[in-house]
Amino acid sequence: MTTWPSVDVVVPTRDRPELLTRTLNGILEQDYEGPVRILVVYDQAEPDPSRESAEDRPVTVLCNSRIPGLAGARNTGILACTAELVAFCDDDDVWVPNKLRDQVTALRQHAEAEMVTCAIEVRYAERRSIRLAGRDLVTVDDLARSRMAMLHSSGFLFRRAALVDPTGLGLVAEDAPGSQNEDWDLLLRAARRHPILHVDEPLVRVLWGRSSFYAYEYATKISSLRWMMARHPEIKGCPPGAARVYGQLACWSAAAGNRTDAWKWTRETVRANWREPRAAIALAALTGAVRIERVLSALHKHGHGI
Repeated sequence: MTTWPSVDVVVPTRDRPELLTRTLNGILEQDYEGPVRILVVYDQAEPDPSRESAEDRPVTVLCNSRIPGLAGARNTGILACTAELVAFCDDDDVWVPNKLRDQVTALRQHAEAEMVTCAIEVRYAERRSIRLAGRDLVTVDDLARSRMAMLHSSGFLFRRAALVDPTGLGLVAEDAPGSQNEDWDLLLRAARRHPILHVDEPLVRVLWGRSSFYAYEYATKISSLRWMMARHPEIKGCPPGAARVYGQLACWSAAAGNRTDAWKWTRETVRANWREPRAAIALAALTGAVRIERVLSALHKHGHGI
């Protein structure tokens, strides 16, 4: 008889009870034979003790005891975990029933791997888009070239030992500005240790749009990207990857009304890779031809972002 490893699922939440209910139901309805426990971590919000449950798949309610924000909430959950495996799921996303089973199967076939991801289905308004990676292993070079948005944090599954060992992969970076790009940082750190396993099936339904607390905080987006560039020289060393980030910086600067920085980052984008389309978007925003918000909305309809 096959014994399936135990899984603890860390679900950070903040004032979104209806979305949280959907998320929890998706976890509770997993077609997975091993033990599953859910840790709901309330961040900058009053905890709801009624979420506690002692059923077959128990639910534990915690308060973020670390730095306020998504990263601190995740780490609060990780440090309370006792299972062999740790999964993340945001409170506005939903797992499909075979998510855990498929990922754990992949992880069990590769004893050296510390992490496995999956593809996603993006839901924006009434539209749905599938985002696939087209591979079953993800390397540092892949992640330096592109953030690979289909590797969404709600699809992350780790061996707990790697997360809690300070000499191993370690915890989520709490110094990430606004807890943004902390997931990309974690992916790069994991890929440096071992190529990341990937199940290229849309096992998570991701809700995009204004459900994000940070959708239009452009100063935070800029700070977090600069933090990533300083932390991961592989990005700057990859011209297409550097151009992608410079192009984002140009777009966010234009959206924030900082024309000087927008022009500067647009020039850097073209120098790194003149084919990078974000340079054209930034230029169009600078000339008043488009608004960044309208471009974002159009891209989100097809499961993409800037």
